[in-house]
Parts: sequence; structure tokens; C-alpha cells
Amino acid sequence: MSDRLLGLVKGRPARILLLALLLCLPPFYLDAFWLRIGLFSMAAAIGAVGLSLLSGTAGQLSLGHAFFLAVGAYGYSYLAGEPGPGLPPVLAAVCAVLLAGAAGGLFSPVAGRVKGMYLGIATLALVFLGHHVLLTWDSVTGGFNGRSVPPLELGGFTFDASGSELVVLGVPFGAEERLWFLGLALFAFTWFTAGGLLRGRPGRALAALRDSETAAAVMGVDVARHRSAAFVVSSMYAGLGGVLLALAFRRVVPDYFSLALSIDYLAMIVIGGLGSVAGATAGAVFVTALPLLMTRYADQLPLVTAPGSGEGSVGPTEAARYLYGAAIVLVLLYAPDGLHGLARRIRARLRRRRPPAPDRDPAPSSPSPSPSPSQPAAAAPTKEHTP
Repeated sequence: MSDRLLGLVKGRPARILLLALLLCLPPFYLDAFWLRIGLFSMAAAIGAVGLSLLSGTAGQLSLGHAFFLAVGAYGYSYLAGEPGPGLPPVLAAVCAVLLAGAAGGLFSPVAGRVKGMYLGIATLALVFLGHHVLLTWDSVTGGFNGRSVPPLELGGFTFDASGSELVVLGVPFGAEERLWFLGLALFAFTWFTAGGLLRGRPGRALAALRDSETAAAVMGVDVARHRSAAFVVSSMYAGLGGVLLALAFRRVVPDYFSLALSIDYLAMIVIGGLGSVAGATAGAVFVTALPLLMTRYADQLPLVTAPGSGEGSVGPTEAARYLYGAAIVLVLLYAPDGLHGLARRIRARLRRRRPPAPDRDPAPSSPSPSPSPSQPAAAAPTKEHTP
């Protein structure tokens, strides 16, 4: 019985359940700063998973990921806010994700016929075009000042502190605490859908397409259609990440969705590991949390000054970019498959070093040798006579 319970604890469903329980604990113990880091990391992980499917699995370079994040963020803010249609927030979020997918679908004919560096340059135009639209379409985007983001409401429960006061286990639940569980739900949805996609036929077709287009075409893979589909799916994941990002920021501005954001997402998937959901998540947490942590602890770090300290100084944002730029170089030199591949190799090495477990069933014992004359034989037990 104990062996069976031990096997259940070591199983994959049990590990997933344990991880889910651990991820539910931070709102009860951490302050708002750490919860914001977690929210921004989850939003970035959702978008990074989409880019990893496109660049890591399908082998398509994209520099326009920030554009689709902006479509999701501004789409939700406009559809659920005023001025705007004033749709129910949940419906507005779904429509924003579909709008990002539609934008990717409009560009998918280009993605289906262009590859490599040429696709990267073509998607680069989306960032500049989108930034121009965000600055000039004042009635929808609010122009340079951006626009506020209405809170999400589901079944009368508002993911914001403006509603009724909520206390859970003696802990007051504000906006960050409530959004934490929404972010976990969206991230879990992204994790399982993307993992299922990679393990299924579409994922195998995209991997074959990445390795060799000629071999994939010979095996019956429609090259243009799968490229286009990968671009649309990646755009929808970016739109979902943009919605969560807007809810976490509570205000969206055009300058955030610039080329630098697209470069950040490329850094996430390279550092974490191309074509891996777990690797994209690890890279997103690293790239997102690093500048925020350096901003908070700038006065305690050498060669880093607080924001606005003066010219010629290295701020926390610039220092963070230098650090994960160095991390990219180290990954390319020593771990080309990223943090996920490095962790996989470490686990394999630890398994090889682990001593083999003893067999549960003892081996059949060999017949015991007869006692030598010099050794007295043990006295045989006498049989008890029954009356």
C-alpha cells in the first residue's frame, strides 16, 4: 500500500497538482510588488509560448510580436471600455484574442510564402505601422496618453479592488491578489493547449517543416498552410498575453509596444529554449523579472543607479538589458537548447549517477552447502506429537 501511494506521489498528475497548489500560495504571503512581477511574468509567458511555437517549432522568424500584443491589449480596452462598444468584459477579452488572430490571418499569406530573415523584416513593418496607428487613432487608442483598462468581471466577481472588499483566510484580496488567480488560469490554459499542439500531428508537421521543407512536403505537409496556421495561432496567444498585460498594467500606452518589446520576446525564447513551452516560460520569467528587481534594488547594486539619477549613469533597465544580452551569448555558446535543455541534461546526469534501486523480489537463493565436518550441524526441530 505504501509503495502504491509513493508511486502516486511521484506520478506526473500528482506533480502537476502539487505545483498548482504551490502557485496558489503567493497571494497569501507576498506583497503587491512580488505579485505584480508574477502577473507580468505570466502575461509574458503566454506571449512567449506563442512566439516559441512560431519561431522555435515552425522555424519562422518574427519581429512583430509586439504588434499582436498591442492588438490584444487595446482591443480589450476599447471593446470593454468607454468610449467603445461597452461589451461585457469576458466577451471583450475573447473578441480581443480573436481580433489578434484575425490580424495574424491578414498577414498569414505573407508568412506562408516568406521565411527566414525576409519574414523578420516583413513583420518588422507591423511594429512601426502599429505604433503609428496607436499614436494617431485617438478615438480608439487615446493617442500618446493611451487609455485606461476596464477591470474584468466574471459572474459578478470583479478582478479589481474597486468592488466589494474581499477577505480570504484573513488576507485582504486586492487587485493583484484577484488577478493572480486569473493569470494562473490563463497560463494553465496556454500551457496545456500549447503542449497538446506540440505533441499532436500539427506539432510534428511544424517540426518537420522546420527541419526540412522538402522532406515535409514529400511526407504530405502543406507548407504554406501550416506556416500560415502557425502565424495565426502565435498571434492569438500574443493577443491573450496582451489582454492579461493590460489588466495588470490598468493603463496601456503606445510606447510600451515598441520594437524593444519584440526583441525582449525573442530573448525570452532563446534563453529559455526554442520550441519548448517550459523553456519559453523560464525565459519570460527571467527577462521580465530582472529589470523590475534591479529597479527595486538599484541602490544596493554596484554600477547601477536609480532611475533619473543623471546622465552618464547606467539605469536598472539598461543594466538588465546588458545582463540578458550576456545571457543570450552564454546560452548560444554553452547551452544552444536554452535553460530547458540544460535542465534536461542535468536531470539525465543525476539519473545516471543515482544508484540502481534494489529488486523488490529477492533472487532465488542457491542451495545452502552442506555443513562441513568441522562445523556442527544445527539440531533439527523435534515434531510435536498430537494426542
